[in-house]
Amino acid sequence: QVQLVESGGGLVQAGGSLRLSCAASGRTFSSYVRGWFRQAPGKEREFVARIYWWSDASTSTYYADSVKGRFTISRDNAKNTVYLQMNSLKPEDTAVYYCAAGSITGSGYEYDYWGQGTQVIVSS
Repeated sequence: QVQLVESGGGLVQAGGSLRLSCAASGRTFSSYVRGWFRQAPGKEREFVARIYWWSDASTSTYYADSVKGRFTISRDNAKNTVYLQMNSLKPEDTAVYYCAAGSITGSGYEYDYWGQGTQVIVSS
């Protein structure tokens, strides 16, 4: 019962920046985790970043090693939107990027909802 819509993808040269947005609507819960994944041509979908918050001042984030230090995940609760700021982009970052939402369980995270994806192409 959650709908996710990504936007912000496009074509950018290596070293440039993009900011992806993921707007959520429908029934959500404060305990939901929001994540970003990507799938490059011929590759399987991989984890990029996740964010979880339990108060305005308490937020947990985690990044894949491949994007750590370059990408930043953030949120705007008033807009029901999560962002992925991507800096110092590399051709290896070329992929379709997907926003996901899920629940936090004792075993980890279960992503139950997915957006349609937004294309990011980084040229060299």
